[in-house]
Amino acid sequence: MREIKESFIEILYECNQHKKRLLKAKEHLKDSMPLDVNRYNTLDEILMSFIDQIVFRFSKLQDTMGEKIFPKILILLGEDIKKLSFIDRLNRLEELELLYKDEWMFLRKIRNEIAHEYSFNQKEIVDSINLVFEKIDDLLRIYQDIYSYCFKKFDFVNKSDILE
Repeated sequence: MREIKESFIEILYECNQHKKRLLKAKEHLKDSMPLDVNRYNTLDEILMSFIDQIVFRFSKLQDTMGEKIFPKILILLGEDIKKLSFIDRLNRLEELELLYKDEWMFLRKIRNEIAHEYSFNQKEIVDSINLVFEKIDDLLRIYQDIYSYCFKKFDFVNKSDILE
């Protein structure tokens, strides 16, 4: 159990870093959003790097939560998750009032679309970027709800000296 607790703290720390970078990139982009194709084509390299940052960090935070945090929360609560599908895990987290399954699945869909965006159609690219930017706050709210829950529920999280 000690190993699970230590890795859980590391995962929360990682997610906190994704959160910080997302917020910083969002701040830098706030005056440029939402994009249209013309504005997208005239962005300088610095603003483009912040767009890359939000796309990357949004995807990483969403992945890390779904693949690492969610199962570990359930394990720490003493649940046997070996035979649970991802949807069953989301249903359980929804029962715990940590998220809404449909909202999470929508964020996952956005993440999948932007992660596989190789389109030459700039309108599709711009629309995807705008949607990610628009949904940053939703993803961060879910993370914050889960983080707060873990901070209250698990003493070892509360006592960690590497978490804020």
